[in-house]
Amino acid sequence: MNAPLVDIGVNLTSKQFREDLPQVIARALGAGVRHMIVTGLTAPLSQRALELARSRPAELVCTAGVHPHNAAGFGRQWKKFSRTQLDSFTGSTISRDRLTRCLGGSLAILRDKNILEVGCGAGRFTELLLEAGARVLAIDLSSAVEANYDNCCGAAGYFVCQADLNALPARRGSFDFVICLGVIQHTPEPEGTIAALCDFVKPGGSLVIDHYRYDAADMTRVRQWLRSFLIRRNPRFALRFVRAMVAVLWPAHRLLWRLSGYRWFAAARQRWLRLSPVLDYHDCYAQLGPRLLYAWASLDTHDALTDFYKHKRTVEQIVACLQRLGLVNVEASYGGNGIEARAFKPAGS
Repeated sequence: MNAPLVDIGVNLTSKQFREDLPQVIARALGAGVRHMIVTGLTAPLSQRALELARSRPAELVCTAGVHPHNAAGFGRQWKKFSRTQLDSFTGSTISRDRLTRCLGGSLAILRDKNILEVGCGAGRFTELLLEAGARVLAIDLSSAVEANYDNCCGAAGYFVCQADLNALPARRGSFDFVICLGVIQHTPEPEGTIAALCDFVKPGGSLVIDHYRYDAADMTRVRQWLRSFLIRRNPRFALRFVRAMVAVLWPAHRLLWRLSGYRWFAAARQRWLRLSPVLDYHDCYAQLGPRLLYAWASLDTHDALTDFYKHKRTVEQIVACLQRLGLVNVEASYGGNGIEARAFKPAGS
């Protein structure tokens, strides 16, 4: 006899299901799911989860609690590497190229627009948004906002605050662009995060996001083991550990790069890159030079090995999510950190 199925974590409080919640539950029951545990990401959503469970006690129960995150670790990271990825510091166009691509080809469309940047970090994109003539509200859950302020405080039309997206001190439906890059995969429930972002887009406005893709190449077995170790450690320890590890291993990265013109050393370098947990950008961003390549290796290795959540999605999943939210002109493709997508909220919505 087959045991009944239980879904231990359904996000039925998401606004994606506002119109067809009964049908969603019916489909789950039809597929053999007999019980569902409804979760909420915030206190109001947990209250909503309780209401749902009370309305359908035969199928639904709910939980309430605090979702773990590593905002403290990210804050420490961005304050330590506060200028490392700013184009104004590196003399490159790496951040500008990424932002331009995500926006569809031009920063000129941002002039005199109201922008909500979620997960602003130290400001690698904030400074570019401001330079383009936008009015920017930059928010981050972590203390990275302090680095962001230090980097951008002299610009006109700039406001930054430390805030949770789900309790943001801003009017919903009031931003021409909502931009969230390098963030969503690190949140407890990506589809819920995308729905929350969408709420702040005004009719006719645009949502611009990216997300990790399914790809094992970035998380080797060594990195997976180290990440499982570090996410259970104090953020201060994790940052010190990663910096020390990069300091020890980086000379081998540099030496093998210098010798990679020789066939044997080129093959040895590829084996080393699969073994070493250190992220190496010699092939991508050689223009940064030795000092900044080392800093980027330290920063992104820490980022990759200490994120509590590391969700991955396909292009099709991201497109489906955006369409369920009622967005139109959805464009999504593989690129950058994984998947880059943009869509518009209908003008009459």
